[in-house]
Amino acid sequence: MRRLWPLTTRGTGALILAVGCLVAAGELGLVELLYFGVLLFAVLAAAVLSLFLTRRTGAVERTMVPETVGVGETAVVTARVAIRTAVPTPPGTWEDSLPTGLTGEATGAFPALASGLRGAPRAIERSYTVTGVTRGIHTLGPLALTTTDPFGLARRRTLRGERTDVTVTPAVVELPGLPEAGGASGGSRLTADLHLGQGADNLVARPYQSGDSMRRIHWRATAHRDELMVRQEEQESTPEATVVFDLGTLRWSPEAMTAPGTDPAFETAVSACVSVVARLVHDGYGVDVIDSDGTALSDRIDAGDMGEVEHFTTRFATLVARPDDHLARLAPVFTGGMSGPVVLIIGRFDPADVVAVAPVAHHSTLPMVLALAPRGDALARAEDAGWHAASIPVDGDPSGAWASVGERLVGDHVA
Repeated sequence: MRRLWPLTTRGTGALILAVGCLVAAGELGLVELLYFGVLLFAVLAAAVLSLFLTRRTGAVERTMVPETVGVGETAVVTARVAIRTAVPTPPGTWEDSLPTGLTGEATGAFPALASGLRGAPRAIERSYTVTGVTRGIHTLGPLALTTTDPFGLARRRTLRGERTDVTVTPAVVELPGLPEAGGASGGSRLTADLHLGQGADNLVARPYQSGDSMRRIHWRATAHRDELMVRQEEQESTPEATVVFDLGTLRWSPEAMTAPGTDPAFETAVSACVSVVARLVHDGYGVDVIDSDGTALSDRIDAGDMGEVEHFTTRFATLVARPDDHLARLAPVFTGGMSGPVVLIIGRFDPADVVAVAPVAHHSTLPMVLALAPRGDALARAEDAGWHAASIPVDGDPSGAWASVGERLVGDHVA
């Protein structure tokens, strides 16, 4: 906020003293008081003018490392301020305006500058640390510089209006890996340190058949088998997983449609969604992320592509709820085939909703429901229908619900 009064506390006191001297000089007839009062006015005027004739502030450029910051994570912001000054100036202070989505101490001392009348503008860099608080795109700035004269009588506050957009992404929680449960994971599940991505080409040998090219003869296998063998490529299959994030506004509060960060339950669900996707991709699954009506919320993420997971997390920085309720459209999406793991992330989950999603459990090798606000015995009914169900506490950590499903998978496998 721009301060209209240019004097400091000391300067204001000097002004009151000057006025008092002028009044007393008229009442008492003392010329010395008149001279002293006029001198104080002259000093105050010179102090104010010195601030407006010295420092000139140019453009402000900001950089942030990393370029995006997650909720609960920190980043370093560096503000580069171009300065030109005609005469030497005393030190001052700087302050950068932080939005509500970020916290930090964006203030500090600004150095004194020597005369640079003939030189090019100098750049002063100041850095500070910010922490992401609320998901979304927030704006840093403007930056304010406050300078006082050498006697501390007057101040000048300069605002630079350049602003910088900062993206605060959802919090990604590290989830434990799901144990192998006799094919419940999707069969040929890959590990994170093997051939991740589009799959790996393996060379296998088979007996020679009429018409095979002689260039494809596998001489080592031929010598071992004592018969002519040829090379054949075999493509490994990448297991598929689907994460369903129900964005229907009836599952959340109405505020979830307005802006990120307005509904705590929705924010926890967004964090759970990106965390589950990160876990599945890391474990070797190709992942599709859809709404409950089948609408794709992201491009397919290939197994092991953690760089694409980061882009996906950034895109979810501005995700909000959608109108209406689409849960009844989920079952037809999986009709007609068998799918790998299906993870349904939902807010309010009623017992009646179990009927709508029950068919999906029969088309998935590992159906999971993570609900933020389960009602009644909805989770128990989902378990009876074939789902592995768990509840995520609002403003809580999704790793507990995820781990509980893993423990039950181990128990079912042992049984």
